[in-house]
Amino acid sequence: MQKLILFIFLLSSSFTLHSQIGGRYVFEFLGNPQSSRLTALGGSLIAVQDDDVNLGMANPALLNDTMHNQVSVSHNFSFAGVSNGHISYARKMDKLGGINTHLGVSYVNFGEFVASDEIGNDLGTFSGGETAVVVGASRQMNERITLGANLKGIFGSLEAYSSVAIGADLGLFYAKPGSNFGAALVVKNIGSQLTAYGNERGILPLDMQLGISRKLNHLPLRFSIVVHQLQRWGIRYDDPDRQSSDTFLDENVTEPSSLSRGVDNLFRHFIFNGEFLLGKKQGLKIRLGYNHLRRAELSLANFRSLAGFSGGVGIKIKGFILDYGIGHFHQVGATNHITIRTNFRRFFRKF
Repeated sequence: MQKLILFIFLLSSSFTLHSQIGGRYVFEFLGNPQSSRLTALGGSLIAVQDDDVNLGMANPALLNDTMHNQVSVSHNFSFAGVSNGHISYARKMDKLGGINTHLGVSYVNFGEFVASDEIGNDLGTFSGGETAVVVGASRQMNERITLGANLKGIFGSLEAYSSVAIGADLGLFYAKPGSNFGAALVVKNIGSQLTAYGNERGILPLDMQLGISRKLNHLPLRFSIVVHQLQRWGIRYDDPDRQSSDTFLDENVTEPSSLSRGVDNLFRHFIFNGEFLLGKKQGLKIRLGYNHLRRAELSLANFRSLAGFSGGVGIKIKGFILDYGIGHFHQVGATNHITIRTNFRRFFRKF
């Protein structure tokens, strides 16, 4: 286990000097939550192993036997005509030693744009979008440790330009049999462009995450803590426009201390979430999440908002699971995410 953790750390650190927060990557849609459950939980859940096939995208080591023949379709309604979604399917491969595999397709549609020349003449419209085809597998190494990996082929188009990239995820999941505790380590989106939109090739939105999860013994609540962007300590952005505006409005405004900046930067790495598991068979799930990085970067000064907070609900109805998640990003509104999943054998008994 120590060798694997060291390998993942060294692999991710080779990209550290290039990784940035905010507009420095290509194919940033890879960082979007693939399901409404993930949206409701603040964007990430890497240390819970159940029958949700979408968790294989969050951490490939979470693929397990209970996902066999599970199929899921998700769609996220975002802002200004932009939308994204994900389709996934999982299957246990007995002929390959019992490994658990999944196939997924993630996409984003940027909507329609107005084309114009250098002096503003209307030349019509054009569209753009990006798609990732993902194949992944996991293997249980012993009763406590599961390893997994995803391989991604990524394709994009914008007007007459196109791009192709290749990426990978590496994951580890640890859980003691019969325990309500789980821990995970995952490195997401290792890779870069093979062909660029322009002259310069970029890298994928690398994200190294560490997470824990625990279900309480005497309360139907499972909480999780995810620490993301571990490959880069400094992810705090001090907006010079906000600072100059605050100073103009109030001459008594003082610079934050190095301690307060350090504490703020620390908590920007954290995502907190919880699921209330209600009913005899957990047929109703209520979810809440908080992403401090999102709140710190997208909330407006002197205005109250729910930026950084998220929530949702999951309901099981006759073999179908309907999930809804809402993620608050900004004062202007939130994204609405819907997921439907079931077992493929409901439609094809012999499959």
